[in-house]
Amino acid sequence: MDLNFPLILVVLVFATGLVALIDRLALAPRRMRAVELYRDRVDVPDETTLEDLEREPVLVESSKSVFPVLLLVLVLRSFLYEPFQIPSGSMLPTLEVGDFILVNKYTYGLRLPVAGTKVLSVNDPQRGDVMVFKEPANPNINFIKRVVGVPGDSIRYANKTLYVNGDRVSESFIGERLDDYDKRFGTRPVYRIYDETIGSVTHEIRKDMMIPNRRAEGEWVVPEGNYFVMGDNRDRSNDSRFWGFVPDANVVGKAVYIWMHWPSWTDIPNFRNNGSVE
Repeated sequence: MDLNFPLILVVLVFATGLVALIDRLALAPRRMRAVELYRDRVDVPDETTLEDLEREPVLVESSKSVFPVLLLVLVLRSFLYEPFQIPSGSMLPTLEVGDFILVNKYTYGLRLPVAGTKVLSVNDPQRGDVMVFKEPANPNINFIKRVVGVPGDSIRYANKTLYVNGDRVSESFIGERLDDYDKRFGTRPVYRIYDETIGSVTHEIRKDMMIPNRRAEGEWVVPEGNYFVMGDNRDRSNDSRFWGFVPDANVVGKAVYIWMHWPSWTDIPNFRNNGSVE
């Protein structure tokens, strides 16, 4: 089952804040009156009794302690930066499985947590941006791909080549690389790496020469309020070529920085991939 962490966080903030508010408006004044009544009844108040009368209930004490922390996390996560872990190889070689990234939430405007409604427009996604978004078919799952088409663009993908508005996207061959399987069994590398320039961004893409050239070919026109996205691992990415466009309402933010690499619990975290996401 997919946990909706933003919803859980909002509920916890609301619940702890409500308990703190009830204490401030009703329970704390009641405790103070009890202390005053006790002082009026005795000549020498017992300190232990006073402490018992003044003591906050455990639920109130806990809520007042965690509410500011949860509220800060909610604000940071909803409007500034949110951490994500890369779960698949669809963005190789740019992002590896196990990379932990920071996603800038305000680059594309401020959105309400959970609902995702945009309340302040700042910038729109641009060609070349690495964007995190909610999967159109299942909004509880986050995807990360590169924006290759913005509203009004004509996109064509044929023979492992990308065209935007009739122009072939510039790419230059870098070389062949071994993946983990190739290194382990000494097979011939099947991946070719290219430098691709789209928009103002130059980045690496990967093509699998064992997959037929005509796979995932087609032509699309990006409708208003939508984006066309593709993985940098062009032959092994589940993206707009298969399921269509990303509505603006599904946009989460722009991936900006890799801050740690930790592929599995059995590995030691490292920082070899740290740096800006291009």
